[in-house]
Amino acid sequence: MQHTAFVTGGSGFIGGRLVTRLVGEGWRVRALARSEESAHAVADLGAEAVRGSLSDVAAMADGARGCEIAFHCAARVGAWGQPEEFERDNVQGTTNVVEACRRAGVRRLVHVGTEAALLDGEPLGVVDERAPLRPDSRALYAATKARAESLVLAASGEGLETVVVRPRLVWGGGDTTILPELVARVGVRRFAWVDGGRHRTSTTHVDNAVEGLLLAAEKGVPGHAYFVTDGEPVEFRDFVTRLLATQGVAAPDRDVPAWLARAVAASGEALWRRLPLRGAPPVTRLALWLSALETTIDISRAREELGYAPLRTLEEGLAELAAAGDGGAPGRDSGSREAATEETVS
Repeated sequence: MQHTAFVTGGSGFIGGRLVTRLVGEGWRVRALARSEESAHAVADLGAEAVRGSLSDVAAMADGARGCEIAFHCAARVGAWGQPEEFERDNVQGTTNVVEACRRAGVRRLVHVGTEAALLDGEPLGVVDERAPLRPDSRALYAATKARAESLVLAASGEGLETVVVRPRLVWGGGDTTILPELVARVGVRRFAWVDGGRHRTSTTHVDNAVEGLLLAAEKGVPGHAYFVTDGEPVEFRDFVTRLLATQGVAAPDRDVPAWLARAVAASGEALWRRLPLRGAPPVTRLALWLSALETTIDISRAREELGYAPLRTLEEGLAELAAAGDGGAPGRDSGSREAATEETVS
């Protein structure tokens, strides 16, 4: 019997890799596509394009009808932006996905969460799923993703099972956010290590994130969230240096103290909001938290309840990126982390 799945964000980084694996394993996949370009992208991956957006409950319900599993990969990703856009895409958009799944009779919804939903300026040291979400975070992405996850988990029941998978610092071939942004910042001399960058961090190769999503679809306990990572944490500076090297880019030696970076981020955000100014501040709170705070994750729950184990090692992922040469997959767009909205609108 052929399995069927509905995917939002199928032309984005995680969603695209998910669609590729599902199709490769014989699934029939329908993927939401707002634009003609996105429709072509998901069709090239082997999925049936469903024209519509996260604001269109009826279109999503029609696309999901007959699908036993739905994967919600779409999200407004970025360290800066307009509050109403983050609210519309990450909170209301997720509410709409839940409603569409109920109307369509989907059995299980798997939502792509993030460790950023726990962030508000403090390190996360070996945290697990008991750590509280931060819907009150000062970063729009973190706050809206926390609210989205809360509503997904609360929706579990009455015919719809919901599960959340939280990867941390997703990287790998086809990356449209982290690696392109790092390369761009180095190129314009706007990159510096904060306090040396020697803190520990967990990471998640995109194939490992997809493995977690598929296991959650099969084995996840309804109403549970699961962290998935590459396993053992790494030193942030060493990881980023090796990541940049896959693109032939040398990591700079420039270093700034944490107190100065925090002051620049806070004052910059206040100034940009007050005036407002075009573009994004040179440093944002979220970018600082993601790059300067220890964030190490305990994945025991995923190992025990899902049977999760990383599929791709750090060395394998870096070799793949080096072979690709540009950090992306053929035919896929690249963009900065500040403006990464493809997974939101596709």
